[in-house]
Amino acid sequence: MPAPKTPALTTDIIIELRDRPDVPIVLIRRKNPPHGWALPGGFVDIGETLEHAAVREAEEETALRVTLKLLLGCYSDPARDPRAHTVTMAYVAEAEGDPRAQDDAAGVAIFSPEALPAPLVFDHERILRDYLAWRQRGVVPPPENP
Repeated sequence: MPAPKTPALTTDIIIELRDRPDVPIVLIRRKNPPHGWALPGGFVDIGETLEHAAVREAEEETALRVTLKLLLGCYSDPARDPRAHTVTMAYVAEAEGDPRAQDDAAGVAIFSPEALPAPLVFDHERILRDYLAWRQRGVVPPPENP
């Protein structure tokens, strides 16, 4: 029987800088389409765990070594990525130091979660809205119903 065709698996990482006042987060400016601001992240390699992919992608794009704190949620809207159907696991992580743009990142910047840049690509506005709700109330929002 042929293998089923399934969405690509990705990770997105909200990196909190714990060594800064008010614990800002790190976003990248994408080098490749779609252009705009995004959470660090990318595709999970064959043979790799989601957690390893998240840590690897964070370091590849920001030069930061992160520690994962929380699985914020799974995001699977077929329209979340204009290139193809992807499913992402969004993690909250923490790091210290100065991020540097690397790999697929044309730039990197530090933001307050209450004052984010535009445009945010993919469904990262929704992910960050869920993150902000978790950060303010300590509760992960329930998944949206279809």
